[in-house]
Amino acid sequence: MDKMTEVTTEPQKETTTFADIDHAMGLRMYENMRRVRDFDEAVHELNAAGELPGFVHVYVGEEGIASGVMTAINDDDYITSTHRGHGHCVAKGVEMDGMMAELYGRVTGICKGKGGSMHIADFSKGMLGANGIVAGSTPIAVGAALSAQMRNSGQVAVCFFGDGATNEGIFHESLNLASIWDLPCIFVCENNGYAQTTATSYAMNVKDLAVRAKSYNIPGVIVDGQDIIAVHRATKKAAERAREGKGPSLLECKTTRFYGHFEGDNLKYRDPNEAIEARKRDPLVLFADNVAPAIGVTTDEMKVIDEKVADVIKKAIEFGRSSPFPSPEDCLNDVYVNY
Repeated sequence: MDKMTEVTTEPQKETTTFADIDHAMGLRMYENMRRVRDFDEAVHELNAAGELPGFVHVYVGEEGIASGVMTAINDDDYITSTHRGHGHCVAKGVEMDGMMAELYGRVTGICKGKGGSMHIADFSKGMLGANGIVAGSTPIAVGAALSAQMRNSGQVAVCFFGDGATNEGIFHESLNLASIWDLPCIFVCENNGYAQTTATSYAMNVKDLAVRAKSYNIPGVIVDGQDIIAVHRATKKAAERAREGKGPSLLECKTTRFYGHFEGDNLKYRDPNEAIEARKRDPLVLFADNVAPAIGVTTDEMKVIDEKVADVIKKAIEFGRSSPFPSPEDCLNDVYVNY
């Protein structure tokens, strides 16, 4: 079977025409990004106030990727995530009351308060789990893709991971297996320039991580991660290819996180001007300024969405705060599967 091996040399960018993006899709894209943004801005504030236990890693600044991907795939498709997984969960439709309760460690959480920020999963939404292990989600996505192939279900599996994961052995094993079996898998690298505190320019001798796709004879595409339209189109193309039985693709989405690696990060490794410059290419602002006017999405429509999402977040916080903690007697439940 012939495979496309060419790697793009410049990030894919939005065009001045949006014939493939209608008004309804535009509203869906904006609401998806707004939900992701507002959820993690709330988490950022709650953690700073000392309300949330444990480590959290917020997705603020990268909303164009999760939302661009999720608006290009089907509801029954699978995703796997990372330690920075809130955005993927929200964008895939995981219920925010349960997510917030999970972050509070409450029994009403999506994982009964036992998973926390880095281990949220909701199989009913095709969300197979966030993962605190770097590159740990890649073989899970490959397994889901193999299942879809064997069942001839037409589903695809999307695996999100960061730039640092591309140096892990399991990442390369996963791409190799997906390639030789032509699995319906889309590997989405969210390259925000840092693997925790280590710059990609220090740890890697390649400018574009998408070139690593050549080793496995699969497409490698560089995408402007701040541009939801570019991400959506690249994902749609990769999904169509996967559903046709032509195998996996690697998308490298260039992006920037607005905050630190984790909440409380002192950011001494990063030039303060980076975040300032990054906010000039805020994915929500780019959408409002460039896409919305072209497809007839009005400021009033976006304001209605803003108010609706703000109310949803407020109720989610109240739900999390008021929910009970798990009982000590339940500590070992759900650890093993009982047959």
